[in-house]
Formats: sequence, structure tokens, C-alpha cells
Amino acid sequence: MDKPAVIGLVGPTAGGKTALSLSLAAHHPIEVVCMDSMQVYRGMDIGTAKPTAAEQARIPHHMLDVADPAQPYSVAEYREGALAAIQGILDRGHMPVLVGGTGLYLRALSQGLTLGNTPRDDAVRGRYEAMLAAEGKQALHDQLRRVDPVSADRLHINDTRRVIRALEVWAVTGEPFSAQRVPEGQEPYRFLLYAPDWPRQALYQRIDSRVDQMLAQGLLDEVGNLLRRGLTADMQSMQGLGYKELVPCLTGQADIGEAVALIKRRTRNYAKRQLTWFRPDGRIRWLAPEGMEEALPQQVRLDMEEK
Repeated sequence: MDKPAVIGLVGPTAGGKTALSLSLAAHHPIEVVCMDSMQVYRGMDIGTAKPTAAEQARIPHHMLDVADPAQPYSVAEYREGALAAIQGILDRGHMPVLVGGTGLYLRALSQGLTLGNTPRDDAVRGRYEAMLAAEGKQALHDQLRRVDPVSADRLHINDTRRVIRALEVWAVTGEPFSAQRVPEGQEPYRFLLYAPDWPRQALYQRIDSRVDQMLAQGLLDEVGNLLRRGLTADMQSMQGLGYKELVPCLTGQADIGEAVALIKRRTRNYAKRQLTWFRPDGRIRWLAPEGMEEALPQQVRLDMEEK
């Protein structure tokens, strides 16, 4: 029996994935499953570039605002919710469309989550948490690079929670995080993946413009509101780009101009890491930016007809 098709609009931040979803909706009965590790949080709208209210009114969206920003949120939790959303969309006779640039979420959905099913080992985790406290995040990240260089390239040094989890999985299973996949051919759906292929400098200009737009829309106030709600700078949700850089501005520890420049630089670096993740994925069809919104619906139709 043919596997149901799931469309994925993936790639680096500021690439125009939301616009692509809107163009697809004009030709296909779609529902969007957001695939962004920051858009899951309630009250974090501007800095995560969430679809606007008008865009959400045009297309049903799932996996938005599903997590409290004061609480940790795992890849396993995302996978459970997203798979349920995908099945519901298929049951309604609509086309599920993943939209987002979180590569680990895509892997969890399309290749299983052996990582998430590895039992927690508090003793092992405690050892790495102690290492972090005693030696710092650089030593922790260096240890990951020694045992799993692929994951070290994909996990930022500041993402200590996932670095520790990757080390824990390696210690418990003897296999690296990056090798934890289901056997080929056992994926639950047929994934048709597309990504905008912007020239690097053009992408960077789009990133800088988006950051400026977020500030104009009130990102600083959004961060302030989160802090007044009791969120703190060390929480998982507040590690998102645009949030962690602005917290010091609100406490008088940093200049807003310097913070904005830092957001832009870190976002460009993040886009580079996203491309490092997605480029080796041979399933992705890379779209030339000129005319991609017009070309995508027909390309999806052709690809769905192939067996």
C-alpha cells in the first residue's frame, strides 16, 4: 500500500517558507504542521516569526502555542503531537504540510526517534551535568565532538540540554545520537521536501531585514512581558534568538544597538547551521527563489503523482 504523502517546506530561517505554504494553499487543500522549536511556545510570537492571525485564518495551523514557555519541551513531545496532527489532517482528506527549519523535528517525524525512546539514566546525566558545572560548556561540547562529531556540528555549544542528552544516549546505547534512526523503508509517510535555495548574501539580507521588522513590531516589549510573567533568562524557551540577546537590554546591562547587531550575527550563523543540516538530505528539492511560489504547487502535484 502506498504511504500517505507529507509535504515539507524546510530550510534556513527567513527563507520564505510561510509564503510558500500560502501559495500551496491556493492550489491544494492543506493544513500546516509547524515545525519550529520556538513557535511551540505561547506568548512568543514576534521573535519566533509566527504566522500572523490573518495567515492562520487562511490555513489551519497545528503545533503552534502548545507549550508553556516556563516549562521544558522535548523532541519526543513534539513528535507525539505532530504525528497526531498529521494523521488527523489525512483523515480529513487534506494535505499535511510541515513548515519550519528545525531539522531535529523533521528527523524525529520522518526517521523515528530512537533517541527519544532511550531510557533516561539519571546517573549518566548527573555525571555530564557535573562536568558542565565544573568545566563549562566548552568542555562538554568538546566531549560530544570526540564521540559524535556529527551531532557536535549540529548542536550549538549553548544548547547544553541537548548536548547532555546526546552524550547520555551515547553512554547508554554505545551509539551516537546521529546514528539513532529507524531502518530505511520503515518511515511512516512518504516525505516530499522542498527548500528555498537563496544565494548566501541574499539570505543574510533577508535575515537582517526580518530582525529590523521584529524590533519595529515590538519584540523588545514582548521580551519584557515574558520577564514580567516570571520567565528567566536561563529557561529553555528564553534561549531563542532575539530573546536571550534582549534580556540584558531590559536590565540595563547592554545597549540596544549592540544587541540588535548580535541578534543579526547569531541568526546568520544559525542559518548556516541549518544549511549544514539540510544540504546532505537527498530528499530535499531545492527551489530557485525567483518564481518559486508559482512553481511549487505544480512541482508538488508532479511529485505526488510519482510512485
